[in-house]
Amino acid sequence: MPQQNAAMMPSNPPSQEACAALAIDLKAWGRALGFADIRIADIDLGSAEPGLQAWLDAGHHGEMDYMAAHGSKRARPAELVPGTRRVIVARMDYLPASGSAIADGADAVDNTGDWRQREVARLQTADAAVISVYARGRDYHKVMRQRLQQLAQKIETVIGAFGYRVFTDSAPVMEVALAQRAGLGWRGKHTLLLSRDAGSMFFLGEIYTDLPLPVDAPTADHCGSCRACLDVCPTQAIVAPYRLDARRCISYLTIELRGSIPVGLRSLIGNRVYGCDDCQLACPWNKFAQTASIPDFDVRNGLDRSRMVDLFGWSAAEFDQRLQGSPIRRIGHECWLRNLAVGLGNALRGAAPEAAKEIGAVLQQRADDPSPLVREHVAWALAQRPGAFLDNPLSGDQ
Repeated sequence: MPQQNAAMMPSNPPSQEACAALAIDLKAWGRALGFADIRIADIDLGSAEPGLQAWLDAGHHGEMDYMAAHGSKRARPAELVPGTRRVIVARMDYLPASGSAIADGADAVDNTGDWRQREVARLQTADAAVISVYARGRDYHKVMRQRLQQLAQKIETVIGAFGYRVFTDSAPVMEVALAQRAGLGWRGKHTLLLSRDAGSMFFLGEIYTDLPLPVDAPTADHCGSCRACLDVCPTQAIVAPYRLDARRCISYLTIELRGSIPVGLRSLIGNRVYGCDDCQLACPWNKFAQTASIPDFDVRNGLDRSRMVDLFGWSAAEFDQRLQGSPIRRIGHECWLRNLAVGLGNALRGAAPEAAKEIGAVLQQRADDPSPLVREHVAWALAQRPGAFLDNPLSGDQ
């Protein structure tokens, strides 16, 4: 749940001069807490509301019912939190400063080179378990929420009680639109926020406040005619510039979706078993991506170098223990196995004999899994063996 003070109520606002000084100070305090940038936005999101409604009307949110549940409140901060006058928007970079932690029993991997090349190489390694970069360390919800709360409390110690509420991807907040108004960047054609100084490899968090702080100016769009993100998307989920059909997005399919992954999309997922970074890997602005300034996002459990066959062997207890404090744990062991089964099936399709034998053996071990969802995806995966379609109707991408 978002953090907040006792009540979001009108407070006696500081003077204009005091608010200007406070804005300077809180940005410095934010940087000391590990935020890469802090900006202040007004609450006028009227220009974003029609696009949100059109996206919802088209059903592009899939089964994410929470996206529509709050109606206009998502685009109207003062309705979501009465008394809101400004939104303090924070950016926190998450690209790991190093690869797998030494605590995992391996030497740290230097990340000072072109991290995008390494990620593309893993996508091309059939048995590699590709996990979105943001999810390899600690759960960002916890990291961001705690530090935003600390920032709010720091403000409170200086000016006294004021109205505020902290959000970190935890409520109907249009964080990209707010960040855009605050000048943190612009919305890229893949719908993520882009910064000339940091690409898109960062998290966003917000403090809704009743303080009449001075606002920062928006920045211009710098995507130009580039369409690299649209062209690279494996499932063509970016149906038009600035419009994403989540129902086709691999991040949605492997994280948000709780049921069966559509058969026609399974082969397109490849070895991406949790999330997808392809649009970010292709974006030219991510050559400027910044590494995290705090260790929370360092890689845990070797998730930058794991093999699908190894992860598929984790029991439910091992999944919970190893991924304690990780955002991955939120999907649960059943969906974890579902995703890995799809990835293993894709690897099996073109595997050399020895590799195919290993993959087939680990899949067979879960052919009678208690979960119908896991059994279904394992059956599909086993049907990807050359010649298997002759006796298994699940082999095709129907």
